[in-house]
Amino acid sequence: MKALLRSKVAEVELVYKSKVKSSDRIQIKGSKDCYDVFLALWDDNKFDLQEQFKVIYLNRANRIVGLYEISTGGITGTVADPRLIIKGALDVLACNMILAHNHPSGNLKPSKADEELTSKIKCAAEFLDMKVLDHIILSDQGYFSFADEGTF
Repeated sequence: MKALLRSKVAEVELVYKSKVKSSDRIQIKGSKDCYDVFLALWDDNKFDLQEQFKVIYLNRANRIVGLYEISTGGITGTVADPRLIIKGALDVLACNMILAHNHPSGNLKPSKADEELTSKIKCAAEFLDMKVLDHIILSDQGYFSFADEGTF
């Protein structure tokens, strides 16, 4: 019976390996740091063309443990699945995260959909004792920080 069960049940193994020492990881201290990191890691060929959604995962000291490109969409939108965002956080044992997406139009004002998605992800993260520290909207005009604007 034991051998039969082993051949029919998938084994799950949790592994996390980082080649970057904790002390060498970039620390995020505010929205300007977020903007600078996201801008440096964004694909220049898509920044003004397609909307993309990315997440930076952080440890308890707000040092970056990973970047996850969630989606690439069209000119006016992209889909960000909260389950994939939370899964990524769990995979890298993140304590905190920062959400970001670009607006190719240059408009930095968050849409109602941006606000609703942010709220949904914050709620899911809080349930698992994680925090969404900010949601940054980037454009060629600069950036908008939900946290700085008090819309968090």
